Amino acid sequence: MGNDLMCRRGGRIVFDGLKFEASAGDFICLRGSNGSGKSTFLRTVCGFLPQAHGRLVWSVGGDESDHLPTEHFIQSGHQNGLKPNFSLRDNASFFVSLASGETVSHQDMRAAAAVFDLEHLLEDSVQYFSSGQRHRAALMRFALVRRQVWLMDEPTVGLDAANREALGQLIANHVAHGGIVIAATHDPLGVEGLELNMDDFQPKITVADEAWL
Repeated sequence: MGNDLMCRRGGRIVFDGLKFEASAGDFICLRGSNGSGKSTFLRTVCGFLPQAHGRLVWSVGGDESDHLPTEHFIQSGHQNGLKPNFSLRDNASFFVSLASGETVSHQDMRAAAAVFDLEHLLEDSVQYFSSGQRHRAALMRFALVRRQVWLMDEPTVGLDAANREALGQLIANHVAHGGIVIAATHDPLGVEGLELNMDDFQPKITVADEAWL
């Protein structure tokens, strides 16, 4: 899926020579030190950032493409993307409408909220949520919109043990049904998968480079 990838940001090589492959039913856990390029890699995979070198290849419906179609993935990053003046229900409904043009049934809404223990907050304004509740509200989208590829950047931040377990179960169910999950996290999720250490793809500093340091 990815071959000899290099990415630059601000003129600096973030990672180089990266190779990975993901198929239906795969869970890839991104590891690495802070600044090793985990977030950059996820943004490159979904097309938010261009690679400086190498090729990304996606096989969708039997056709190969160099970008991941938006209708095939859902992504979560460091920003929760919630409208503070909206209730949780309105935020979730707006997201589903934007992503798929569909309307969420009352039953599906409650089921998705229950994954992260948010049922009792559906009618509450998000502006009064704690940071942990907002993060769980953002993760609730993965239970609402059907996408084969899930891209998650530090999804366990702010989650207690019970909600980390709920997240792990959600991921396990997705890959068991042929989904693909790529997640950058330092915390174990109890899901078997592949590990990709971004520290292995850090650019090598040469003698010439050291002259500029």
